[in-house]
Amino acid sequence: MSSLFPPDKIFSVTEISAVVKDMLEGAIGTVTIEGEISNLKTAASGHIYFDLKDANALLASVFFKGWARNCAAELKEGLSIEAMGQLSSYSRQSKYQLIVRTVRPKAQGKLYLEFEKLKRKLEAEGLFDPARKRALPQFPKKIGIVTSEHGAALRDMLSILSRRGAGLEVVIAPSLVQGPGAKEAIAAAIAALNSLDTLPDVLLVGRGGGSMEDLWAFNEEVVARAIVASKVPVISCVGHETDFTIADFVADLRAPTPSAAAELVVKNRGDVRAQIAQLEKRLGQSLKLFYANISARQRRTSESLAGALDSLWRERAQEADRLHEKLFAAANRRVENTGHRLEFLKGKLSALAPRAVLGRGYAIVKTSSGKVLGDAKDITVGERVEVELKKGVLDCEVKGAKI
Repeated sequence: MSSLFPPDKIFSVTEISAVVKDMLEGAIGTVTIEGEISNLKTAASGHIYFDLKDANALLASVFFKGWARNCAAELKEGLSIEAMGQLSSYSRQSKYQLIVRTVRPKAQGKLYLEFEKLKRKLEAEGLFDPARKRALPQFPKKIGIVTSEHGAALRDMLSILSRRGAGLEVVIAPSLVQGPGAKEAIAAAIAALNSLDTLPDVLLVGRGGGSMEDLWAFNEEVVARAIVASKVPVISCVGHETDFTIADFVADLRAPTPSAAAELVVKNRGDVRAQIAQLEKRLGQSLKLFYANISARQRRTSESLAGALDSLWRERAQEADRLHEKLFAAANRRVENTGHRLEFLKGKLSALAPRAVLGRGYAIVKTSSGKVLGDAKDITVGERVEVELKKGVLDCEVKGAKI
C-alpha cells in the first residue's frame, strides 16, 4: 500500500496534526452517531463535554455553548442519544472528537419533536411571557391541589403544608397523572377548583418523578390551556428538579418538586416570625435615625437662627454706632459752620455799627432832644448839639450851617 506522503518529507507535529484534521473533516463530514452519554461535565464557559459510548468504543464529544443553548433535551449521565455533528481532531491532545450540533434522545425522539412543536406554538402566542405571570399570595388561606390521590407527592405536600401552615384550608382535586385520559382529567380538575364558590388563593398542579412518557400528560396542550385559563395563580410541580414540561413554562411559577411547591407556597412560621422581628428592628432603627436627624436638623436650625440673629444684631449695632458718629460729626460741623457764620456776621455787623466808624475820625451829632442829626437843614443857628467822638462828647453851639 502506497503512502499518502513522500517518505523523505519531514513534518512538524503541528503540520501533521493539521493534515489529520483536514482529512478527518473532509472525508467524513456531517454525521449522526448514536450512543450513551458518559463523563458529562459543563465547563465554566458553558461548553458541554462528554463521551459518547457503546459496548465496545468511546468517542470524545464537545457541545459548544452556542448550539447547546438551543437543545431541548436535558443531558444527563447514561442518556441514550442521537448526536449530529462533524468529526474533527483536537491536536493538543492528539485525539479525534465529535463537534456536536444537535442532540435528540434516542428512545424519545418522537416525543421531543412533539414537545418542541407545542412549545414553539405556545411561546409564539405569548403564553410563556413573564409579563403575564401572576405573583403568588404572601399568606394564602386556601390552597388547591391537582395530583393523584394515591401518590407520594400528595402525602409529601400535605405533610409540609400541615407543618408550616396552621389553620390552612387545603382542597384536593384528585386526578389521573399519567396514561390514557390523564390530560383531560388534569384539565378538568383545574377547572373544577376554579369553579368553587370560594376560590383557592393558589393551585399546586403536578406529580412525582418518572420517565418522559410518565410525565407526558403535563406536556399536553389541553393542560397548558387549563393552566393559562385559571383565575388564580398556578404553581407547576412536575417530576424532579431536572424535569421540564410545558406546564412549567405556562404556569405562574415552576417548583422543582411537589415538596418544594408546598414549601414555596406557605412560608415557615419561624421564618415569618424572624422576618417580622427583623422588620421591627429595622423599623425601630429607622425611627431612631429619623428622630435623630430631626433633632439634629432642629438643633442646626436653632443654632443657625441664633447665629443669624446675633450677626444681624451686631451688624445693626455697628450700623447704629456708625450713624451716630456720622450724625454727631455732622452736628459738630453744623455748629462749627454756624459759629463761623455768626462770627462773620458779627464782624460784618460790628463794621457796620454807627459807633464803629468813630474810631476812624467820624462823629455822631445829636440835637438837644437826642435825635441823630443827619441833615444840616434840620438844625438852626445858635442851637446846641452834642458831638459824640470815639472818646468823649462835645457840647457845641451851631454858629452857622452850609447846605
